[in-house]
Amino acid sequence: MRYKILVVDDEEAARFGIRKALQARDVLILEACDLKSARLSAGREDPDLVLLDVNLPDGSGLDLLREMAASPRAPLVIVITAHGSERLAIEAIRAGAYEYLSKPFEIDELRLLVRNARERTQLAAENRILKEELEQAGKFGDLIGTSPSMQRVFEIVDRVAPTDVTVLIQGDSGTGKELVSREIHRRSPRKMMPFVAINCAALPDSLIESELFGHEKGAFTGAVARRTGKFELADGGTLFLDEIGDMAPATQAKVLRVLEDRRFEPLGSHETREVDVRLVCATHRDLRQAIGAKEFREDLFYRIDVVRLEIPPLRERQEDIEPLLDYFGKTFAGKCRIEWSGFTAAALERLVSCPWPGNVRELRNLVERCVVLSLKGPIDVSDLPGEVVSIEHRPPASARNAELWRLPYEQARDAFEREYLLEVLERHGGNISQAAAAIKIHRQTLQYKLKQLGLRRSWADGP
Repeated sequence: MRYKILVVDDEEAARFGIRKALQARDVLILEACDLKSARLSAGREDPDLVLLDVNLPDGSGLDLLREMAASPRAPLVIVITAHGSERLAIEAIRAGAYEYLSKPFEIDELRLLVRNARERTQLAAENRILKEELEQAGKFGDLIGTSPSMQRVFEIVDRVAPTDVTVLIQGDSGTGKELVSREIHRRSPRKMMPFVAINCAALPDSLIESELFGHEKGAFTGAVARRTGKFELADGGTLFLDEIGDMAPATQAKVLRVLEDRRFEPLGSHETREVDVRLVCATHRDLRQAIGAKEFREDLFYRIDVVRLEIPPLRERQEDIEPLLDYFGKTFAGKCRIEWSGFTAAALERLVSCPWPGNVRELRNLVERCVVLSLKGPIDVSDLPGEVVSIEHRPPASARNAELWRLPYEQARDAFEREYLLEVLERHGGNISQAAAAIKIHRQTLQYKLKQLGLRRSWADGP
């Protein structure tokens, strides 16, 4: 397809010179001597670039520039002004012109500007095509999903992002709750301001208030310097409270006050500070059950449950597995600078049929492992981890694991995690720090998980 250039100038000699300078086999030169003919030509031919003289017999070229800039598929416009009309050139740039040329100009200068404009047009077209392809593939920012349930999530995110309402995201671990919160922030008017995240379950109760509200020097033992809290850091932006269902009741009361009054006091300070923060919360827990168990404040629940987003587990949206595999594969292959050949049909079938208890996070880690360890060609069943290969074809060997297969998914997952953590702790003599290091998680995270599984008391006296 030829590159279309519309030359708008009332001087025939000027149009002739430009045509001779720019003519090429893959370029179509269109000409107009006034605004009327320029509008007709632009409407009929849809040019990629317009070389527009400002002084025309029937009006100013700036009027046509503004009309073109307002159209959905606006061409790039290079405005041609008389020598010494710098003020007019600046006005043209502000009105949407790509560049300007002052008469008389050098042919090489004209050719350079046109070449740059053509490259920019081609890049914009490629980006537009890529965006359309990504949208067709189910990509929504950093989120991927073609399933109806994920498309519904995308729709809600798109609606709530421009507002300031508080959003509660619920879903299993690994479903991408933080990615959803980041996408809400990225599409909001606050996108140029900070996005601050904190995992409420990863911190002990004694530290969570300090992390959220900050503290003054000497506020408590170990407070050797002033610390700025997450609320203050997120001022003007978005604060993401992950696993808010595990926040201590005393801290919940203080968070509620900030939401209602937009004010807080750092620990050890009598100074009240004001903040403007959009809050997004997430949890894997059923907060209504937590309210019934007196573990979560009902008033805080109604304050954060303005818009609720349910992120479905991967096992309930199998149609999303293949696009996720392809996206992660290309991403990790690019990082490793190797050619991505995809998965074989047999490997895809096996992966799609897996339950994925760790959801998208587990899938991502598996793809990274496969890409790093693969030598060449598409990844086959033999390249997959043993637990994935065996999951469809043979039941677990032991009676204990066979019993797990008959349990509901959540119970089976908890039972597996309980046995796994017990084994790791026994291997390290009950030392929680060593056990946490062995499975590459924080000590506090392991302590929280043990408490969640009803194992914390068994190891509370461990080293």
